[in-house]
Amino acid sequence: MPESNVTELVRMWISGWTVSRGAADPVERPWGWSIDVGAPAGEVGRYVLPEPTEEAVRELAGATTAPTTWLKLFAEDGTVRPWLGPQWRLDRPGFLMTAALTPERAQPPSGYTLTTWSRGGVLRALVRSTDGHLAARGQVGLAGPVAVPDQIATAPEHRRRGLGSVVMRALLSGAYEAGARTGVLVGTADGQGLYRALGWTTHAPMASLVLEAEQPGPSWVD
Repeated sequence: MPESNVTELVRMWISGWTVSRGAADPVERPWGWSIDVGAPAGEVGRYVLPEPTEEAVRELAGATTAPTTWLKLFAEDGTVRPWLGPQWRLDRPGFLMTAALTPERAQPPSGYTLTTWSRGGVLRALVRSTDGHLAARGQVGLAGPVAVPDQIATAPEHRRRGLGSVVMRALLSGAYEAGARTGVLVGTADGQGLYRALGWTTHAPMASLVLEAEQPGPSWVD
């Protein structure tokens, strides 16, 4: 896919991702977008570069001092890793994917229940076992015609039972009913297989790096 189209897909992705995470509106920059997140679990903010260049990445990294700032670079890990120092930790690679939405019936297998609800532009789906344990969950951020699946997860003891597909079908059907027609996400290598089986197409890789906090030095006592 041409770079200009990848840039537009990234724009669509962050429009729904910020809704899903309750983040600040993206701020357009010459190289892409900056987003204030403020998540106490490990992300103060992120810089998103759909067409990263070595010059832009080095300049941006050199001006960044806040730990838990993330770089989301739509390029291969091996391309961008040499541009950054060891204080930037490389996380799992991601893959930018899209799908046309259609209404689908989501039916959990025997022994599970499915609950869906919507609040503040975010659709959520929860699958629980009959004894009430969380088995799988996920959410979708809605941005007009765009739906962005996010935080799709299945508990380890409930995997390989099709629950991830149930969650995705429930979310995307709800997004379609809400007026969305295009799904955009960034999935991990593990999730990529699930999404491909559901008809999603991969467009670009994404490298993720986070600025880690400096380790405290030795403490001297007189």
